[in-house]
Amino acid sequence: MDVDLIFKIAAIGVIVAVINLLLQKSGRDELALMTTITALVVVMMVVVQKISELFSLIRSLFSF
Repeated sequence: MDVDLIFKIAAIGVIVAVINLLLQKSGRDELALMTTITALVVVMMVVVQKISELFSLIRSLFSF
């Protein structure tokens, strides 16, 4: 497993947490929620892409 992927996801989490905190303190709760949802979608897209690569690798290993 690529360690860079874990660091990227963690960095996205930290950045979104800071942005979310700043937006909530300024009274923009809806925008904070939208930021969180957007970050969740981005992380899920990265994870799904990596899972797709894993399945492709497994398929190529077992094909004759």
